[in-house]
Parts: sequence; C-alpha cells; structure tokens
Amino acid sequence: MSRTSTVERRTAETNIQATLTLDGSGQAVVQTGIGFFDHMLNLWAKHGLFDLTLTAEGDLHIDGHHTVEDTGIVLGKALAQAVGDKAGIRRYGTAFVPMDEALVQVSLDLSGRPFLHYEVDTRVERIGSFDTELTEEFLRAFADNAGITLHVMLLHGKNGHHIIEALFKALGRALDEATRKDERIVGVLSTKGSL
Repeated sequence: MSRTSTVERRTAETNIQATLTLDGSGQAVVQTGIGFFDHMLNLWAKHGLFDLTLTAEGDLHIDGHHTVEDTGIVLGKALAQAVGDKAGIRRYGTAFVPMDEALVQVSLDLSGRPFLHYEVDTRVERIGSFDTELTEEFLRAFADNAGITLHVMLLHGKNGHHIIEALFKALGRALDEATRKDERIVGVLSTKGSL
C-alpha cells in the first residue's frame, strides 16, 4: 500500500497544493515563489527520500509569512495522512547533520502530541527573499499539524545559510528514520496501544 497523500489549502492569503510520498526516492518539484524556501524543501525531500510536489501561491507582496506558515500546515497534514495509523513505524528519529562549520540536531517523535523546542540562532535576518525567523514558524505549523514532538538545536555554526540547510536536511533524515517500517513492530510502538 502506497503511503501517499494529497492536501490542498485555500484561504484569502494562500493557495497551496502538495502531494507527498513517504516511500520515494527524494524527487521534488517545489514552487512557492520564495527561492531559498524552495531550495530547503527540495533538500528536505531529497534527504528524507520523500517524493514531493508542491505549489504555493501566496500574498508575497506583503511578505512570506503566510506562504511559509501555510506550507508548514499543508506538509504537516500531508505527513499525518501518509503515515496513516502508524502501525509498524519506528516512531522516533534523530539526525545530526553538519554543513561546513554548522552542526544541527533534530530529534522527533511521531507521538500525536505536537510540541516544538527550537534552539537555533540563524545570525542573519534574511537569506535572499526568505525571512529567517520564518523557519521557526514553518516548523511549528508542521509539528502542530503532523502531531510531532520536535526538538531542533543548533550545536554550533556561524553562517545562516549553512545552519538552515543543515536543519532541513536533518529534519528529512530524522523523519525518514521515524516513518520507516520495522517488521518487528506489531501494531504501534506504544504500550498504550495507540499514538
């Protein structure tokens, strides 16, 4: 059974469609109108081995906030739908990713209990047209809508591009680990019997 989902979100501020396949090969086609954000989502898919098609039209004449946050909402819902009942998945994932001088750790639990701990100083306000503080907004919307307990920490780094790139790669790798099926797991990996 293919673990694929398609989610669409239309508001007065954004129009976003995404199709996500968890058991993919890292192929992505992303168009949000924010070049650096597109690059990060492509990296996320590549390093998570997800296939992703995403288009977003947003009120970029105001700023990127609504587009980035709503993309987090859509991808969070898409992940939750693609994972389904969570039977047989490993549930937890952790990745450390270096990018030159930067090192980022992402640890997560597909627990159904949304939480974000974000301890990252990107050191710059903008990269291209991307407002770097929107990284946290994206992650919060993603975690809330996917039901993920998500911890993101910068261990060291100076270059904002390197820091955020390492973050998105680590997020992809940690999610790949957490969503992977393990034949030893019967039902869900919880003594409660549900997630």
